[in-house]
Amino acid sequence: MTILDKYILKRYLVTFSVMLLLFIPIGIMVHLSEQYNKMQDNEAPLNEILMYLGNFSIYIGSMLLPIFLFLSVIFFTSKLAGNTEIVAMLSSGISYGRFLRPYLMGAVIVAAFMLLMGMFIVPNASKGFNEFKFKYLKKGKQDRVTENIFNQLNANDFIYVSRFDPTRDIGYNFSMEHFNKDNVLEYKLSAANIRWIEADSIYRLTSYVKRTLKGDTEILETKRRLDTVFPFKINDLTPVSYVAETKNLFELNEFIANEKRKGASNINTYILVKYKRWTMPITAFILTLIAVAVSSQKRRGGMGVNLAFGILVAFVYIFFDRVFGTLAEQSGFSPLLAVIVPNVLFGFLAFYLLQKAKR
Repeated sequence: MTILDKYILKRYLVTFSVMLLLFIPIGIMVHLSEQYNKMQDNEAPLNEILMYLGNFSIYIGSMLLPIFLFLSVIFFTSKLAGNTEIVAMLSSGISYGRFLRPYLMGAVIVAAFMLLMGMFIVPNASKGFNEFKFKYLKKGKQDRVTENIFNQLNANDFIYVSRFDPTRDIGYNFSMEHFNKDNVLEYKLSAANIRWIEADSIYRLTSYVKRTLKGDTEILETKRRLDTVFPFKINDLTPVSYVAETKNLFELNEFIANEKRKGASNINTYILVKYKRWTMPITAFILTLIAVAVSSQKRRGGMGVNLAFGILVAFVYIFFDRVFGTLAEQSGFSPLLAVIVPNVLFGFLAFYLLQKAKR
C-alpha cells in the first residue's frame, strides 16, 4: 500500500466514521423529542428507554449506512478536488483507475462491516426496537394479524383460529385438520380456545372435540379440557410483521424454509429481507463509484453543488428501492429482481459517470 493509498483510505474511513458519530446522535435526539411524551404517558422504564435508544441507533444507522457512505465520499473527495490535489495526482501520471483503488479498498472494508451488521447485529437490535415500539409507542396497536388466521403446518396438517390474543397466548375457535397421503381427511380437532401454558410447555384446549373418520364410521371424542402438545409454537399461529428482521443469517434461512413448506402467503416479504442483506455491500461499491465520479472534478459551485447532486441521487435511490420492495411484498414481483433492478440501474449510472469523469 503506497502513501497515496493510505492517505485516501484514511480520509475515506475517518470521514465516514465522523459522519456516523455526528448524525446518529442527532437522529436519536430528534426521535426522543418526538416520542418522549408517549414514553412518559405509557410509563416506560428508564432502563428500557436507554436500551431502546441503543437499538434505535443500530437499527436506523444500518438503514442509512449507504447514504452516510455516499455523502461522506462526496464530502472529502470534493475537498480534495477543491484543493487541486486530484489534479496533481492525475498529472503525476497516475491513471484514473489507479486513483480509484484506495476508494475500492475502503468500500471493501465498509461492505464487510455492513454485511456483518446486517447478518448478525442488526436483527437483535431490530427485535428490541420493534418490541419497545409496539409496547410503548404504539400501545394498543397490533404488530400482527389477529383475526381469521389460517396456517398450514406441513403437507398434512392445517390449523385455524378465528382470533388470537398475543398478550395472553390464547386463540379462540381453534380447529386442526389432518389429511392422509391421499388427501383424505382422517380427523379434525376443535376447541373453544387454545392456550399456551408456559410453565408446563403444553397447550390447553377447552371444550375439546375430536372427530375421527374411518371409512363410513365417525368416532367422536369430547373432553371439557385437554392438555396436549402440538408440532408448532404458539407464535407460529401469526408471527409478528417484522419477524424476518429479527433473525440472523442462519435463523432467517431456516425460517424461510419452514414458511415455504407451510405455503405462507407473505413469503416474498421474508425473502426480500434476506436478499436486501446480501445486496447491501454491493450498494456500498456502487455508491462509492458514483460519489467519486461526481466529486472528483473541481466545479464552479464547489462542494455545495456536489452535495446537492448527492442528496438528489440518494433520494432517487431510496425511491426505487421502496417502489420495487413494495411490488415484491404486495404483488407477484420477484424479490430477487426487486433488489437487483435498482442496483443494476445505479451500476450503469456509476459506469457512465466514471467514463465521463475520466474524459
